[in-house]
Amino acid sequence: MTMTMNVFDISARAMSAQMMRLNTTASNLANANTVSTNEEDAYRAMRPVFETEYADQMKQSGLATVNVTDVVSLDREVSRSFQPDHPLADPEGYVYEAAVNTDEEMVEMMEASRQYQNTLEAVSTIRNLMAKTMRMGQ
Repeated sequence: MTMTMNVFDISARAMSAQMMRLNTTASNLANANTVSTNEEDAYRAMRPVFETEYADQMKQSGLATVNVTDVVSLDREVSRSFQPDHPLADPEGYVYEAAVNTDEEMVEMMEASRQYQNTLEAVSTIRNLMAKTMRMGQ
């Protein structure tokens, strides 16, 4: 699929992609300490999948943006913990802890937040430059 794009379209999609990263990271952190009765039901960290989308005249303009095409669970091994008194313990007394690395999630959150802020600052600068250009003609 090709499309025409301007800098505001590109920025909006980039910010939307970073918001998806932030949302999945927030979900991962919210579920970091959850447990389950079995390994299959244990929570696993999620990540969005991105795809590049090019403008109609990409060779001339060089414009491209990003779309989120999917959100996938990471293939991580869950931890098994012996807690026989836990209400979710299996018949052998084990619970299965979420496969979420909170340090990794915090880094992911900071990176997505910085990318979002950088895009927002770029749009703000472009708007200011456009306004100054318009005033020059007066």
